[in-house]
Amino acid sequence: MYQGLVITHSYLRYIILLMLVIVIVVSLIGLLNKVPYSRRHDKAGLFLFICAHTQLLIGIILYVVSAGYGHRVQFNSETMKDPALRYFAVEHAAMMLVAVAFITVARISAKKTPVDQKKHLRMLVYNALALGLIIVTVYFLGGQYNTY
Repeated sequence: MYQGLVITHSYLRYIILLMLVIVIVVSLIGLLNKVPYSRRHDKAGLFLFICAHTQLLIGIILYVVSAGYGHRVQFNSETMKDPALRYFAVEHAAMMLVAVAFITVARISAKKTPVDQKKHLRMLVYNALALGLIIVTVYFLGGQYNTY
């Protein structure tokens, strides 16, 4: 079960990255061309929202159960001294939580805004921040620790 969760968590990131790029591009096109915010835009944001929260849930489960399986996340005095342990126990978890918060804020604020152009702008800005944060955290800070 543990290995299945790790593999799912590893491969779901590609769907999230793809969806982030799609939502950002669609929002940018909608903003520049003054296209009305449609049901299609909303569904793309919703699918990203669902994938990101599913990924977060799997990540939380892995965070909690990984110490019991003798894997990376440990809760002892050596964690902060070892860069790999610190990355998975603190840096990755905190930054991904912030990225999911950006995705959530993008979706909720776009739904509550009555002006279509502001919806596109909010989806663009918050999702671009989430994408940037994910790329920096996963591929630059933790690239040497990722095994999948």
